[in-house]
Amino acid sequence: MNGLRALVRLGAEAPGGLALPDAQPTPSQLYAPRGVYFDERVFVAVDSGNHRVLIWHGRPTTDGQPADVVLGQPNPFTEGPRAGGRGPENGFHLPTGALVIDERLLVADAWHHRILVWATIPTESDTPPDFVLGQDDFALTEPNRGGAVSACSLYWPYGLGWIDGWFYVADTGNRRVLGWEGVPEPNRAADLVLGQVDAEHNGENRDGPVAADSFRWPHDIAGTAENLLIADAGNHRVLGWLPAPTRDRAADVVLGQPGFDTAREFPYGAQSAAGFRFPYGVSSDGDLLAVADTANNRVLLWHGLPTTVAQAADCVLGQPDFASNGENRWSAVTDDSLCWPYGLWLTGDTLAIADSGNNRILLWDVSAFTRSEVRQIEQPVHP
Repeated sequence: MNGLRALVRLGAEAPGGLALPDAQPTPSQLYAPRGVYFDERVFVAVDSGNHRVLIWHGRPTTDGQPADVVLGQPNPFTEGPRAGGRGPENGFHLPTGALVIDERLLVADAWHHRILVWATIPTESDTPPDFVLGQDDFALTEPNRGGAVSACSLYWPYGLGWIDGWFYVADTGNRRVLGWEGVPEPNRAADLVLGQVDAEHNGENRDGPVAADSFRWPHDIAGTAENLLIADAGNHRVLGWLPAPTRDRAADVVLGQPGFDTAREFPYGAQSAAGFRFPYGVSSDGDLLAVADTANNRVLLWHGLPTTVAQAADCVLGQPDFASNGENRWSAVTDDSLCWPYGLWLTGDTLAIADSGNNRILLWDVSAFTRSEVRQIEQPVHP
């Protein structure tokens, strides 16, 4: 037993072994959450299925704790894209990622092909954003601003990152990652385009075979001052740059594949500590790397940053061993089972997991792993 345990559950309870959201949204419920962020001041849950963002002042400490602020809906009891029909100026359409940079809150409003920005973290519900990235104004919602791809346009932006003074966007529909040095402003062209030959192209794997410098569905971003990590979900891998690139170049490390030129989807019954099926989330603080291996219904952990190709994980959450991958272990929902985990956020000894298929977010205590030098820890435990 490794001592890893879920501390707090936000969202759906599991009566009778099912984790179902209420028929009507509440400040306590979540529906298919895909993103999560927290620091010492604020906890942010991207409640994707309800097309809203929930904010807690400080980290939640009790199961089912209601949120303090709801964004994207007129009140905590409504749902639906575009704020239930009020329009894109007041609502989201499948928000997926959130990030706080200094005092700014940024939300990836994926199906509106934009990023909404609040100049300060809202303290009241239904607070409108202050500006938008990826569109000319709040009323516009077409991919790539309704035209050709450019260094200022977005198409299904899913993940956000703030790493060593750089702001990154996983521009998933354009099959690239954009980077800005410093805090982004409206209509400012990206300083970095990864995954394409230039800012005017958006072909899958650069319109060729999978390679060390290409993406199919880049979905999430993590890293430190020494590295950049990108979850390339469509190619079933995570790419790593050592150090973070300032220009487009090939990655230095790949996880989940035996090499940079493969994109194998490992099917049921063929799982290991070194393979992925649609890894949608990644988070790292330098001492620990966490990857949401979404279609395998698990989260994999590494001590430090892997530096070799296809390096095996050291620990698995959500499954009894590295060979298993069933939704909730093909059984009833428990406090340490997972079903299609998406977003991750790691700070200190706490890992937040957006357990999307179970309509909840779990906060895990990973201190036993971060302090351990023992490899191949496998068995998660109940609290």
